[in-house]
Amino acid sequence: MLHSSDNSGMNPDASSPGTLSYEQAGVNYDLIDPLKVAAQRAAAATAGHLGAHGFSEIQASRGESAYVVDVGPFYLASIVECLGSKSLVADEMRDLTGKSYYDAIAQDTIAMAINDLITVGATPLVVQAYWAAGGSDWFGDAQRAQALVEGWKRACDTCQVAWGGGETPALAGVVEAGRIDLAASCTGLVNPKERLSVGDKLAAGDAIVLLASSGIHANGLSLARKLVERLPDGYLTKLDDGTTYGEALLAPTVLYSPVTEALYKAGIQPHYCANITGHGWRKLLRHPARFTYRIHTVPEVPAVLRFIQQQAQQDDREAYSTLNMGAGFALFVPAADAERTVEVARSLGIAATLA
Repeated sequence: MLHSSDNSGMNPDASSPGTLSYEQAGVNYDLIDPLKVAAQRAAAATAGHLGAHGFSEIQASRGESAYVVDVGPFYLASIVECLGSKSLVADEMRDLTGKSYYDAIAQDTIAMAINDLITVGATPLVVQAYWAAGGSDWFGDAQRAQALVEGWKRACDTCQVAWGGGETPALAGVVEAGRIDLAASCTGLVNPKERLSVGDKLAAGDAIVLLASSGIHANGLSLARKLVERLPDGYLTKLDDGTTYGEALLAPTVLYSPVTEALYKAGIQPHYCANITGHGWRKLLRHPARFTYRIHTVPEVPAVLRFIQQQAQQDDREAYSTLNMGAGFALFVPAADAERTVEVARSLGIAATLA
């Protein structure tokens, strides 16, 4: 639940000796974030170009997970996202098991874009693909390529979006040979305009409903891959639930747009949404409004995330600041709508927790 406050966030302490942090795995947000801030400032200076077309930006969407433009009768939202390094796990597991996991990898890629787009209240409309391989021979592997196509279409069907097209460059010398860099862009509509969700309605007393993740999703894979070096059986290490570490890492990311669409049909208007990806539960603090966030109930942590936390010797602060820890998406709703929000999600097969 949200409470009025002068506190704006939390700043995790550095990892204690012996732990494996995200920074040690090669991802340092202190280096990445200044560039992102500089890019956002430069981008904001271009907003005036929309006026030449009779349009304008929704300024509050700057810095949010999707960018929103007022085009008159409705808002237009857009986003582009890349998969990251999860495909490397699929490649390693294929060498170990002979299976292709690229149908799930396709869903991960689309989820990275769509789960961001829906945070602003948008209905996803069109997805575009960007599949950049380290050489033309990547596309010649029929099993893997067909799995990618089939998984991509199935994810589009789940979200009821059109797959508009895409780009499939062979970038030898840019992308490593035998590898592929996957990304997706997505365009959606906020229609009617009242569906816009950029946090302007956030209020003390709002409830937070957490939608369950399926595992690591597509964030934290650099840490997960680095951890393999500590495991005698590597990706084939057995977890408590009987799956192997590699299989658990490759569970596809949950697509949350069916939930947000069902909430609209049920007459529930979220005051804010957060896709819990990089920075973990710190994403709950993304909006600049000054509230404290009191979490009374946390969702069950998937076995693979418990395993990563234990093996990396991370305390809760580090783990929840890096991984989703069982919560893939957060809905900030009026307290009166909280229980019904949970029911809507569960009716679609997605576990939900009133936090």
